[in-house]
Amino acid sequence: MSQDLHGYYLEDLVVGQSASYAKTITEADIVLFAGITGDDNPIHINQEFAESTMFKGRIAHGMFCAGLISCVAGTRLPGPGVVYVDQNLKFRAPVRIGDTVTATLTIREINVERRRVTCDTACTVKGKTVVDGQATFMVDKRPA
Repeated sequence: MSQDLHGYYLEDLVVGQSASYAKTITEADIVLFAGITGDDNPIHINQEFAESTMFKGRIAHGMFCAGLISCVAGTRLPGPGVVYVDQNLKFRAPVRIGDTVTATLTIREINVERRRVTCDTACTVKGKTVVDGQATFMVDKRPA
């Protein structure tokens, strides 16, 4: 594996370390996500239907936010080379086209023996939590 592409090694990480990624949700994001996943629930893609729901309009797929958490893990912290082990999520509020979602990952626990890092995960819009949970990642130790 190319060392210049690798993210943090286990030895570089500390509890409380955090990283974020922000993305403004577009019409194209929702349509492409529906196409990629096959999730064409009308709450996401049909304005007339969505207006008849409790949300009074279209909302982004909840798993789109989960993808933003994956972005932080795979590109920022722990970064390239990390392996996602598990994730739990609670969807707290809808995300709409035009919202800027900030996904943040904060290290909660490091298990050196098992090479596991547990993180709190959250997605926010204008400071309001829309998704939160916890994830576990397997992280490489620094090569000898």
